[in-house]
Amino acid sequence: MTGSLDVLFEDNHLLAINKASGILVQGDETGDKPLVEICKEYIKSKYGKPGEVFLGVVHRLDRPVSGVVVFARTSKALTRMNELFRLRETQKIYWAITDQKPSKPEGTLVHWLKKDEKKNKTTAYKRDTPGTQASELSYKLISKRSNRYLIEVLPVTGRPHQIRVQLASIGCPIVGDLKYGSMSTTGDGSIALHARRLTFLHPVKKELTTIQAPLPNKEWWGDFETK
Repeated sequence: MTGSLDVLFEDNHLLAINKASGILVQGDETGDKPLVEICKEYIKSKYGKPGEVFLGVVHRLDRPVSGVVVFARTSKALTRMNELFRLRETQKIYWAITDQKPSKPEGTLVHWLKKDEKKNKTTAYKRDTPGTQASELSYKLISKRSNRYLIEVLPVTGRPHQIRVQLASIGCPIVGDLKYGSMSTTGDGSIALHARRLTFLHPVKKELTTIQAPLPNKEWWGDFETK
């Protein structure tokens, strides 16, 4: 932990943070300070950099979600990381806790998703519908504790609210995700979805790089922390 930042990986090209739930990755109309600005201040302070610090946003996590977020420290790294994500040449692993057990212990979900920007909510359709985008993930039930279920999710696509709405569509809304039907509240606005691990080919060093984020210090994750 570096100050308020939980730094997972850092070199001249990339900075990876274990984002806490409740923090924005990029700024929005709320005016709350986003993670990218906090990280710029960290770099400026640590390295004594004069002037504006460059830090590119490679990908995002929803505000109530925690876990691995990677930023690019150079324009070259940003361009190459953007291409890796565009070509789906990364492996993203999320952990989610639900109150309901999936009817099948593992499977693949394919939906067509459409986001209502005004309501900030995504709807899942079972077939291609005008204005939708195809969305796919695979999941596996990996543990049960205290009548809750830990599900590992590997998204193939990266649509807005994808994991949240796709799990809800099979009757397994994520704990705390009131927007998508959860009957359980976390009490702090977060949801039990954590970007656990990200694997990719380093954009400059060309080394296979895996970054894993420890679970949040939240009571609902406590039963699963040794997994």
